[in-house]
Amino acid sequence: MVANQTTAKGKTGKDLAPLPEIPEKRYFSISEAALLCGVRAHVLRYWEQEFPQLSPLKRKGNRRYYQRHDLLLARQIRALLYGEGYTIHGARERLQEMMRAPRGEFREESHGQLNLEMTDSSVSVIEGRKRWQYLRRELSALLDLCGHRH
Repeated sequence: MVANQTTAKGKTGKDLAPLPEIPEKRYFSISEAALLCGVRAHVLRYWEQEFPQLSPLKRKGNRRYYQRHDLLLARQIRALLYGEGYTIHGARERLQEMMRAPRGEFREESHGQLNLEMTDSSVSVIEGRKRWQYLRRELSALLDLCGHRH
């Protein structure tokens, strides 16, 4: 089956309902993640098996804790599967292709597909700056966890 093959009904995708904004929290339970991604919890668990990039933290009792980057990835998977009509296999390949692309060489189409909650031009400069500051703090915390600080 071709990655972006049309579905049995002949559609390549459809408009998806808008998703709520992701709160500024570090960790989300699977039920919170499901609500924020517009899917049910069992769908997220299935996607974890099918998409190696989606791997939330697991703690005591095998409880899942999703971080912001996990939610953004799950939203991207949702957009590929439900919005653009990709198959699981095609969506997996598309995500790998997007992650392999050199940073400066994202085509405008790929950049738009990432949909990092900046889809609307009505986002104020102040709001955009707050989001970037949050992302910088999160990335810094991730680097600390990985031991890449000098």
